[in-house]
Amino acid sequence: MEKGIQFLDENYKYDNWFLQIENFDPHEPFFVPDEYLIKYADNDAEFPFDWPPYAPVQEDCEFVGKIRKKYFALLHFIDDQLNLFLDKMDEYDLWRDTLLIVNTDHGYLLGEHKWWAKNVMPVYQEIANIPMYVWSPTAQKRNLKSEALVQTIDIAPAILNYFDLPVPDDMQGENLLHVLAEGKSLRKYALFGYFGKHVNITDGRYVYMRSPVRKTNTPLYKYTLNPALMDRRFPVEKINSSELSEGFRFTKGCKVLKIPAAQTDNSEFSAYYYGNRLYDLKENPLQTEIIQDKEIEEIMKREMIRLMNENDAPKEQYIRLGLEL
Repeated sequence: MEKGIQFLDENYKYDNWFLQIENFDPHEPFFVPDEYLIKYADNDAEFPFDWPPYAPVQEDCEFVGKIRKKYFALLHFIDDQLNLFLDKMDEYDLWRDTLLIVNTDHGYLLGEHKWWAKNVMPVYQEIANIPMYVWSPTAQKRNLKSEALVQTIDIAPAILNYFDLPVPDDMQGENLLHVLAEGKSLRKYALFGYFGKHVNITDGRYVYMRSPVRKTNTPLYKYTLNPALMDRRFPVEKINSSELSEGFRFTKGCKVLKIPAAQTDNSEFSAYYYGNRLYDLKENPLQTEIIQDKEIEEIMKREMIRLMNENDAPKEQYIRLGLEL
């Protein structure tokens, strides 16, 4: 944040600049300044646990409560850091001609659904429904809360449009500033999920999670030109079993490696373990009850297939999920 504020100090008089600030926090490990921790944790300042496992919760309620307090303290610290930036917006009167977008990439589970963290469990609302707020000097809308269904892919078109730059034809996002200016809904359905897990779709009220139909979670491949995982390279045998695949629209037609990525884990870490799920967020926003509604499920399946096709999903994904093109 310090570098971002320095940028404003040096450039606030100029036009047509773009600044992106990425705060790593709130993120594991939950390192919190003592002056914030003491506001929430009282005598728990020495509580050492700051990196929840990506796993089901095994700890007791007291333990979960302590880590939540540490996380809340970290959020308070980040809020104050953001306020320093907003104060600079006030100081230089940047609200009159500066677009501001604040959001995050995902949420985080702190014991909800009996899980820690993200990535390995179904994508519940606590993970998928992220905060976003926007100030547009052209719209001049204050205290407006919108239920429009938007996604992070809508940020780039908004920024390009604001700077009067062309939006590439193959960019699938919509200009989210239309939500502010016209109250316009950008889409009826949104597709989301993790690689090799459920494929999910929502219309804002219902969330449908489609699981693999086989325990082996096959057929499943990774398409990449960077044969590496987050913390290690692909094994040699995986590289040897790969092939060069035709490109996709989102790769501009460039060919990529097609690498087998079957997942044989059938525990609670696998999507197959959970099966298909349908939730009604209006009646059950905490997603504690799966509903049965064949009509809604068929609509969601149809729209899922449409969006997967629009996103150039490889053919084997439909087989993995038991969907017919």
